[in-house]
Amino acid sequence: MMENIKNEIIFQTVSAQRVKFIRIFVFVTAGMAGLLFGLDQGVISGALPFITKEWQLDSHLQEWVVSSMMVGAAVGAIIASKLSSGVGRKKSLMIGAALFIIGCISSGSAGNVTILISARLILGLSVGIASYTAPLYLAEMSNKDARGSIISGYQLMVTVGILVAFLSDTYFSYTGDWRSMLMIIAIPAAILILCVLALPESPRWLASKGKFQSSAKVLSSMHTDAEIAKSELNDIRENLKLKQAGWELFKVNKNVRRVVFLGVLLQFMQQLTGFNIIMYYSPKILSIAGFSSTEDQMIGTVINGLVFVLATLIAVGTVDKSGRKPALKRCFIIMAISLFILGICFAVLESGSTLPFIPYLSAGMTLLAIIGFGFGAGPVVWILCSEIQPLKSRDFGIACSTMTNWLSCTLIGATFLTLLDTLGSTMTFWLYAALNALFVYLTIRYVPETKGVSLEKIEQNLMEGKKLKDIGC
Repeated sequence: MMENIKNEIIFQTVSAQRVKFIRIFVFVTAGMAGLLFGLDQGVISGALPFITKEWQLDSHLQEWVVSSMMVGAAVGAIIASKLSSGVGRKKSLMIGAALFIIGCISSGSAGNVTILISARLILGLSVGIASYTAPLYLAEMSNKDARGSIISGYQLMVTVGILVAFLSDTYFSYTGDWRSMLMIIAIPAAILILCVLALPESPRWLASKGKFQSSAKVLSSMHTDAEIAKSELNDIRENLKLKQAGWELFKVNKNVRRVVFLGVLLQFMQQLTGFNIIMYYSPKILSIAGFSSTEDQMIGTVINGLVFVLATLIAVGTVDKSGRKPALKRCFIIMAISLFILGICFAVLESGSTLPFIPYLSAGMTLLAIIGFGFGAGPVVWILCSEIQPLKSRDFGIACSTMTNWLSCTLIGATFLTLLDTLGSTMTFWLYAALNALFVYLTIRYVPETKGVSLEKIEQNLMEGKKLKDIGC
């Protein structure tokens, strides 16, 4: 039953120590949803060579094993919009984690590649739900002046998941036990379900269902000052008066269309940097670079994951200070240079050269590309996509950009090995280097700087018809 909004709302006073504990618990637990994506992204990289050897998979089937998860994630992102609105953010996270457990166990016990691909579609559904719900929940639970750090913290958890999966893969690689690789990552999902049980529901979702006293209770637990909690609830009430009308606004308002397309462009740019091919096919790339033993490939993969975590950790602490646009430009420049040099290294290796430093230079360029992505496009694209959408069409705009992320991720996973077979490793990496050079231009031309600018000001500038690159001014 809806709570009567005419009743006096009671706000509680909570100690600073209690508020700090609750905030840490909320952000770490919700961020663990990003861990699920990272775990799956990392685990398939180490398991794929052993699956390929056992089942004699060709390049196309390998691509389907990798990309099937992203197909499911695109569907999951669409479902998540209605799911999180209907049953709440908390239950949506639990459903996502439960599906992840089912997908992991089914993947590890698959008897053939068809069953494995089907199981990874279920994994994708879980990751798609989590990738939509967790950032939304985190944004609704965080202070507006720390939204960049909080949302990029979700990306940090993705990188931690990748590293944990790489370490697990390395442990099982000595026996080639790919089934254990795929099943053991269900354990963090089970822990997530238990932790989510203790999470408070989003105060905005509670208020949207008329549960204002419950919303006030959650807000009180997140602030030491009851007046701040009261003010935030009043803001939520005012925002709820603006009903979501994303599709209708998209059809009639060119400014809404402009910013939705910008969100879509940003996600395409993030995925087409070529970063995910490094993550999904890391052992394959290291093999091309001249590291022939499984042990060398797995150690190199773990180093890649560790560097990605450290780079993203630094980005979390600096993204609200250094700015979004400069970080993106640096990212694309670094990745363009590193992938171009990586292509040169592969050309030298393919010519039959035995220069001893070339494999190490190749590995170094891979690490440099990972650092560039971790500092820039990794966290920054997600932050921008959450900041630039107008309030009345925010759910629609974020859903469009999230779905684009997964569709473009599918495109990458489903074409990399084919590109290697048709273009060769040198031309493939030069292609991605050229795309990153193009993204530098697109960033300068279209991407705004939103650091320190209120969401209301960004929306006002957009609706006044300012150029996209100027809506943060």
